[in-house]
Amino acid sequence: MPGIVREFLRKRKYGEPVIVVSGLPRSGTSMMMQMLAAGGLEIAADEIRTADADNPRGYCELERVKDLDKGGDKSWVSDLKGKAVKIISFLLKDLPEDCFYKVILMERDMDEMLASQGRMLAHRAESTDASDSADASDEEGREDCAAYEKHLKKVKRFLETHPNCDYIAVRYRAALDDPRKEAERIRRFLGRRLDVERMARVPDASLYRNRR
Repeated sequence: MPGIVREFLRKRKYGEPVIVVSGLPRSGTSMMMQMLAAGGLEIAADEIRTADADNPRGYCELERVKDLDKGGDKSWVSDLKGKAVKIISFLLKDLPEDCFYKVILMERDMDEMLASQGRMLAHRAESTDASDSADASDEEGREDCAAYEKHLKKVKRFLETHPNCDYIAVRYRAALDDPRKEAERIRRFLGRRLDVERMARVPDASLYRNRR
C-alpha cells in the first residue's frame, strides 16, 4: 500500500499520533524531550521529578506514566495525541491499543549507560543516606549488558510488528556529534514542522560525563 494512502488511513482510524520518547534509563531520553520542546513540540510533563545533579536541565517526565503496567484506567493516554511523552522502554508494551504511537527509541553504549546509572544511584544514596532504593528503575540499573541487549531486541521486535507503532532509533552519541543531522532525521520521521536549528542547540557535550 503506498505510504500516503497508509498514512491517510492511519490518521482516519487513530487521529494524531502520540509521540513517545523511549529507551533504557540514562540513554538520553530527557535530552531528546528537550530537543522536541525546543523544536516547538508540546511535551507532556508535570515536573514532579525536578532537575538535579544528574539531569541539571530536568527530566521532562509525567508521573502517571509509571502506572501504565498497573492495569488501571489508561484513557488519559488518548489526551496526549500530538504531544511528546517520555516512557521507559519496559512500559511500551503496556500502552493502550486505541492510539497510534511514533516512538523515538534512544540508544547508548551499554558501558556508558551502566556507568551513568551507577553514578545516579550513588547520588541518591548520598542524598537519602541509604545504600539502596526500592525504585524499579534502580533494580533495572543493576542488570548486566546482556540482559539489556536482550530487552532492546524484544522492544524492537514489538515496535516492528505492532500495527499501531512506528519507530526510529537515535544514538545518544550521534545526537551529540551531529545534532543537526539527527534533528532533521527526527523532523522527517515525525512529519511535523519543527525548528531544527533550535533542536540542534540542545545537546550539550559538557553533560556527556560518562564516556566509554
